Amino acid sequence: MNADKQIDSFVHGGNVHAWARENAGELADILDYSANINPLGLAESVRKAINQSVGQVVHYPDVEAALLKAAISSHYHVDVTQITAGNGAVELLYVLAHTLRPKRVLIPAPAFSEYERAATAVGAAIEYAYLLPADDFAINVEELGSRLDGVDIVFIGNPNNPTGTLVTVSQIERLLRAARQTGTIVVVDESFMDFIINDQDYTCRPLLTQYDNLVIIHSLTKFYSIPGLRLGFALTHPGLAAKLHAAKDPWNVNLLAQAAGVAALADTEYQIKSRETVKYEKNRFYASLKALPGLKPFVPAVNYILIDISPSGWAAPQLRQVLAAQSILIRDCSNYPGLSTSYVRVAVKLNEQNKILLQWLEQVLR
Repeated sequence: MNADKQIDSFVHGGNVHAWARENAGELADILDYSANINPLGLAESVRKAINQSVGQVVHYPDVEAALLKAAISSHYHVDVTQITAGNGAVELLYVLAHTLRPKRVLIPAPAFSEYERAATAVGAAIEYAYLLPADDFAINVEELGSRLDGVDIVFIGNPNNPTGTLVTVSQIERLLRAARQTGTIVVVDESFMDFIINDQDYTCRPLLTQYDNLVIIHSLTKFYSIPGLRLGFALTHPGLAAKLHAAKDPWNVNLLAQAAGVAALADTEYQIKSRETVKYEKNRFYASLKALPGLKPFVPAVNYILIDISPSGWAAPQLRQVLAAQSILIRDCSNYPGLSTSYVRVAVKLNEQNKILLQWLEQVLR
């Protein structure tokens, strides 16, 4: 594990445009396993809502995002006054950082790089709590609670990206109690929570009214397959929500994204089918990866799988390059603090797509 990686080394998955430019290819030619997007793709209800709203782009979007917030409130059972709508969840991480101006933050590692980027953007010092592969990268909430003195914000991904590990709501409540004593804000990123069937054991939404030091960040782009539109929200106590609303661009969520969000949250059939599909495909894909020589996948919670490739003798940058030559993109995880060139991450797609990646992996590893 490399503890000294610099923030400017971070890249993200899903950069299909760079691949297309470099290879004079088309986006349709790419099998993108580097971004964790719902394999069912865009829901027809969302496509229809976007098409029907195109003519309205001659108007500014609603600065209050009233219809979107009403849909979020109804779907997630939270009060409208607790919601801040965002141009993707990442925007809200930056708005939050610029609003709270933390001096020191604590981040379990490996984790989503934008926690660090947002904190660094306001000059915060970063502390890592390194997760161990021997523990399947489980987040040690007790350790985090013991390190909160002098920490302004602690970030937790739940499920964590890229490890896929989950923390129960009771564990997070213990952390919130400890954080209350030190004046620490606990930011829980639930951007992949929608993929989990019966999430009541994990989501922190019921704790919002009890803990004013809780912030929930939630993306709608992964589950509803709209990363190109950008859509997310934050849930906080009403006082902080008002500050976040005042700190952001008034028209930060565009008109088409608002319409897409309302339609997506109403599409119960798509939601149920997505959860069931991902649950089935992730288990099948995990079993197939585990059967390949040289791969040690970690048990997935949602729609992505972290893999230790060290037994194969390959390094992540080289494996990524070989597969990219076949128009298959995987996530090289060597630039995550807490990981190394021994790790890659792959999204969960439909079986016919997964078979293609598995066939190439088998050929390469052989």
